Amino acid sequence: MGTTSSLRIDDDLYDAAKKAGSAASRSAAQQIAHWASIGREIELSHRVPVRDIADVLAGKTRYDDLTPYKQAVVRAEWTEQIESMTESLDFESEFTAEGRSYVESDEHGTVQWSERR
Repeated sequence: MGTTSSLRIDDDLYDAAKKAGSAASRSAAQQIAHWASIGREIELSHRVPVRDIADVLAGKTRYDDLTPYKQAVVRAEWTEQIESMTESLDFESEFTAEGRSYVESDEHGTVQWSERR
């Protein structure tokens, strides 16, 4: 587990992180950590222009037009976004609150039923 420490940041950066993080289901602190992680990797690589990656993620450029290395960076970003979104899903609570039945399988593939309440 990582350590945490306090860090003073500009109000504009915090507001931007809050807004961007909201779209990706991240807190402002998580968004800033995410940006820092991406920035570190890009600075270390010297091979990935930030604009190329941002354009693909925004749908302005085709993924297939990127080099294999740039594609790997985009896939890593997509993976992080998908993991963040799936962690926030709670269909059991949602369906139960709506009074809906559902079926799921456990880790062994055994079907588990939930009846409407």
